Amino acid sequence: MHLAKRQRGVDTTAVGQLLLQLPLFLAGLVIVATLSRLLFPGVHWLGILLWLASGTMAFHRPTERVLARHLLNLRHPTPGELSRLEPLWREVTARTGVEGRAYELWIEDSDHLNALAAAGHIVGVTRLSLERLSDGQLAAVLAHELGHHVRGHAWSLILGQWYALPGRFAWAAVRGLIRLVAVLVRERMSFWVAALLLAVGAAGLAVAWEYWFLTLTLVAAPYLLAAVTRRTELRADHHAVAAGFGPMLAEVLHMMQAEEREGGHATATALSGCGKTAGADPGSAVRGGRRSLSGKLLSSHPDYHTRLHHLAPHLERR
Repeated sequence: MHLAKRQRGVDTTAVGQLLLQLPLFLAGLVIVATLSRLLFPGVHWLGILLWLASGTMAFHRPTERVLARHLLNLRHPTPGELSRLEPLWREVTARTGVEGRAYELWIEDSDHLNALAAAGHIVGVTRLSLERLSDGQLAAVLAHELGHHVRGHAWSLILGQWYALPGRFAWAAVRGLIRLVAVLVRERMSFWVAALLLAVGAAGLAVAWEYWFLTLTLVAAPYLLAAVTRRTELRADHHAVAAGFGPMLAEVLHMMQAEEREGGHATATALSGCGKTAGADPGSAVRGGRRSLSGKLLSSHPDYHTRLHHLAPHLERR
């Protein structure tokens, strides 16, 4: 086995994922700084530094295992499952020159075809994938997930999501307050409540107009991030093709496309980045059935036709 000198990289889509979450990161920084000033007036800078340093926990193995068990609902493989997975994983990593022992294989007890790459070292597959896919097809799915890791998609997504959490919590609190006011209004609409709503609405519009660029960025960011995340799936597909698993990956996509046409609940073979955490479709897989235009624009995965279309030239060349 030849180990590549460079085990990981960062491609343009990984950089794009980070940049598109920059507005939420800045909002989170403002929120954390404000709370630190209120709670720790003398050493508010310490709270900011601790929050900035907390992102490194995404690459801390014990923290990753907690994430896998409790957030992604994964478990360690049984001896039988491991005996099936390990030889395939060794072949996939050997073909790409990657040290396979740097990653951990996990299982999700799910009745859907699915797989994921999360944090810095997690590679998971569903129980149904083990039962239904052939060795070559399963190796192709693993090669796709490895592509997310070596190209920097997994860690960049979870890091961006982590630093965006304060902003997301703040937005959730604002929406909760709006719902509460709406309930109060429905129950009893007094003059003072109407005046308060008018004042808050006017202030909100004034802020949005004054900082129109930031407002536009926050509105457009989810759609742009979804578009970049769909591109990461195509990049990971290409990684599987380059490792020699293109035909098998195409078989899996055709299989899932057929299930979708039959009306079954199909999911894509690769969950970008951090799977089921905030920000991804965390379902974040392409599901069966028709989707609205908004659903398509916010989907983290391209449809099967698009993926197969992008695979075709690579398969022809090989």
